[in-house]
Amino acid sequence: MAVKTSPASNMWKQFDRYVDMIAALAIVFIIVIIIIPVHPFILDILLTFSIAFALVVMLLTMFTTETLQFAVFPSLLLVTTLYRLALNISSTRLILSQARAGNLIAAFGEFVVGGNYVVGMIIFTIITVIQFVVITNGAGRVAEVAARFTLDAMPGKQMSIDADFNAGIIDEETAKVRRKKIQQEADFFGAMDGASKFVRGDAIAGLIIVFINILGGLVIGVIQLGMPPEQAFQTYTRLTVGDGLVSQIPALLVSTAAGMLVTRSAGNNSFGSDLSKQLLGFPKVIALASGILLVLGLVPALPFFPFFVLAAAAGFISYTLMEEQKNIEVEGADKEDEKSLQGGKPGDYPENVLELMRVEVLEIEIGYNLISLTDENRGGDLLDRITATRRQLALDSGILVQPIRIRDNMQLEPNFYVIKIKGIEVARYSLIPGYYLALASGESTEMLEGVSTREPTFGLPATWIPESEKEKAELMNYTVVDASTVLITHLTEIVKKHAHELLGRQEVKALVDQVRETAPAVIEELIPDILNLGEVQKVLQNLLREKVPVKDLVTIFETLADHGAMTKDIDLLSEFTRQSLSRTICQQYITGDHKLYVFTVDPRLENIILDSLQQSMHGSFPVLEPNTAQKIIRQFYTLVEKAGERGVHPVVLTGPNARLPLRRLTERVLPDLVILSLNEVAANITVESVGMVSLDED
Repeated sequence: MAVKTSPASNMWKQFDRYVDMIAALAIVFIIVIIIIPVHPFILDILLTFSIAFALVVMLLTMFTTETLQFAVFPSLLLVTTLYRLALNISSTRLILSQARAGNLIAAFGEFVVGGNYVVGMIIFTIITVIQFVVITNGAGRVAEVAARFTLDAMPGKQMSIDADFNAGIIDEETAKVRRKKIQQEADFFGAMDGASKFVRGDAIAGLIIVFINILGGLVIGVIQLGMPPEQAFQTYTRLTVGDGLVSQIPALLVSTAAGMLVTRSAGNNSFGSDLSKQLLGFPKVIALASGILLVLGLVPALPFFPFFVLAAAAGFISYTLMEEQKNIEVEGADKEDEKSLQGGKPGDYPENVLELMRVEVLEIEIGYNLISLTDENRGGDLLDRITATRRQLALDSGILVQPIRIRDNMQLEPNFYVIKIKGIEVARYSLIPGYYLALASGESTEMLEGVSTREPTFGLPATWIPESEKEKAELMNYTVVDASTVLITHLTEIVKKHAHELLGRQEVKALVDQVRETAPAVIEELIPDILNLGEVQKVLQNLLREKVPVKDLVTIFETLADHGAMTKDIDLLSEFTRQSLSRTICQQYITGDHKLYVFTVDPRLENIILDSLQQSMHGSFPVLEPNTAQKIIRQFYTLVEKAGERGVHPVVLTGPNARLPLRRLTERVLPDLVILSLNEVAANITVESVGMVSLDED
């Protein structure tokens, strides 16, 4: 059913469409009325609009809950000041040329000040002094101090946002919004500091215009119009004072709005709500004030009735507030009792229980002595390094790591950290803050004095040394890293090792949405017509389990779209995808001479493994006799040892059909062993065999 729009709604849409042009024309109109004479009737309308608009601006500042809701105020302050000065010029032109300036100015000159121009001058002077000395000066000072403190606090606030982001409390979009808000607050108070000078100049200009109008009116009235001096002084003074009051009242309202806006602290409620809650938050204070007023009313020299009325009103308000507080306390106690009867402890809330049940995908718990690694004021850069690591993993391998939460655990030993995946510990290590970890290289011959240990990532022998020994260790060809680098390196390897566990459906959805923006045709063909999100997730997990980068998502999804219509076997789809990523896979293992050094597999061994395959719900697995399986595993152990002696990563090359079964046979005992099929070797890569794996142990 079509929704009908009202004429008012259509008109507002048109206004919103052309609001930029309307604002520009309004500024041009202000310039025009400075130059072109204005009819008194038009001037009355413009002056009335000035008062009404100033009133709206002041009321808006009372209902805003934070300064950025009215961030346009500094620019608006300049426009309203220019508008009032333009009206002053127009009214001055009419007063001096025609001895009249419309009904509104005449009404202020007659009714507001009772026709007494002396009273009018005094009232005008008082209003100007209040605006210039009290409100404008105070608002400008508050804006200046607020701008200074906001700028000084910016680095700390930004570090706090980065810490929340790295800890996983907020996401990246929320962090961007908060950073932008901090910058806007600093810009706002800086602009308000400058804009307050416009209001001060406006007040000074108002005083000057009044004296010019009076002196100019005397000269024109006596010399040109032939008025008696007393009549000329009275006429022009009355009109000038009326004009000054009409101009200063909106100026006073806007100045009050400026002061209200810069003195409001951040909150969630309007000025009226905060005022009522905070002013009436202590009934005992109001009761004490009631008693003091009653005592003052009993003093013989003071009038009794006003003090008695105020004392009674304050006492009634205090009594009402106290009763309300008692009711709130009783209701709160009833709710706690009801919660206790239902089996919960007082103070427990369902939201808190749900928060406790939340399991972080990846988190780091640190001991007390390691907190300094996260404190930038003490030189800690761990949070920045974790952010850089997440980006580097996404850039190199396409691994999407959610924000990592860092917790301080007082139950841990002070120097220990623990890495957990889905709440379960997968690694831990002990660091010594302020010390460096020295790892011996092949050229290191001398021993270092320090705390002997093994580095956590690869289990290599290492030594903790103080900073004073760092230069010496580097000269002795040791690789020297600080404590944060040790943790980051360990974390990076843990993420690579368990990347398939960290890739959930939500992360896959994010990857799919990213590809959809650049290659929508691939996603539309693949999901959900050929494969669903869970099946795509399983293929990506199979790739990550063997440390195959998944950065080239378009190629992966195109391969799945090509073969997914023929088979739903996840293992087979994973093998097809590996073949499409042949250059990416081989690039990780080729040497500087662009060769791939491999160990081949005896065809007889391949046949034995293929003949032993048995189908299960989770795919095909080789089922061998224990002696045969142990002999094969022993051969692969020997292979790894030989490769380590040569300083190369062990790579096994086998036939396409035997690759996955051979991988499943060895993955539990040799998870880092790389097994490639002949179809996964790119055509431009030279393969050189350095040995063969067979059942013949000799």
